[in-house]
Parts: sequence; C-alpha cells; structure tokens
Amino acid sequence: MTSGAADKRRLILDAAVRVFARQGFHTCRVSDIADEAGVAYGLVYHYFPSKEAILDTLFLERWEVMLAAIDEAAASDLAPREQLRAIASFIVDSYRHDPDLMKVIVVEVTRAANTFGRTHLEQIMRAYESMARIVAQGQAAGVFRSEVDATFAAQAFYGLIEQVLTQWIFSEREIPAEEFEHVKAELVEMICGGLDG
Repeated sequence: MTSGAADKRRLILDAAVRVFARQGFHTCRVSDIADEAGVAYGLVYHYFPSKEAILDTLFLERWEVMLAAIDEAAASDLAPREQLRAIASFIVDSYRHDPDLMKVIVVEVTRAANTFGRTHLEQIMRAYESMARIVAQGQAAGVFRSEVDATFAAQAFYGLIEQVLTQWIFSEREIPAEEFEHVKAELVEMICGGLDG
C-alpha cells in the first residue's frame, strides 16, 4: 500500500471513530463516515467492504496495542502489583488521550452482547490470560493470596477498569487530570487489596 493510500485509509478510520462515538455504530451509515472524512462514498468501500470491517479494524488495531502493553508489563522486572499498575495506567491513559476510540471499543465491542464481542472473544481472552499469569506469579511469590482464582482476579481487574471507563463515557464530562491519576492507583489497590497475602 502506498503512503497516499495508507493516509486515505487512516483518514477513513479516524473519521469512523468520530462518527461511531457520536452516533453509535448501529445508527450511522457508511455515507456518514465518508462525509466526516471528506471523501467520496465509494472510496470508503475501496478500502473496507463494510462498516463492520471498519469497526473490526479499529478494535484489532487498538487491542493488539493493549496486548503488547500487557505483555511488556508481564515481561518486566517489576513486582506483580506494579505490573498490574502499569496495565491500569496504560488503559486509563488510552482513554485520556483518545476517549472517542475507547468509547467505541468499550461500547461497541467489549461490552456489546453481539457478534463483535463473540467474534473477538479469543483476543479478549488473551488479555485476561496474560493478566492471570501476572496474578499467578504473584501468588507463587507469596505476595498474593493463593486461594483466589487467578483468572477470576484478572477478569475482575479488567472489568473494574472497564466499568470506570464506562462511567466516564456516559457521564460526558471533562475528566480532570488528577482524577486519572487517582483512578490508576485506586484500581490496583481495590484488586490487590483483596489479593494480598
């Protein structure tokens, strides 16, 4: 793909984020995305066969970045609690820097009881499994309680983060910088406080 084609494709994806966040995936049309991008309707179909393919691409791009961040934290020399803090920080900062994209990911994919959530269950489970390994390592080291199921703890940890993001999304308020920092610390304390050995 030439750089010009890549730029057009990115222009369409970025426009789709704004449209999906503003109108919702199910209520918008491909023509809305074309109008937002300032391109011809047919050009959207040149790069993507459907608006579902656009959402699919947006999710997979962002989720792969998150999986890489989780893997990086897990491979680090940080203590397990600090590894979880790094993951929470990454996800919270993702919302802070691109709230529209995170709104689309949370509302239209991970929290949606539809085909998108089911289609991407394997990728979603990869995140849980990586976080569960961090918990299990903490349990093996004696810093987390061993009687807590590691997979359940990972799901609770991610679920708590996602619930905070959902509250921010639907409140539609400007989030002050200090709240982002406070939430990062509180998320880890809420989960790790229940895991501490």
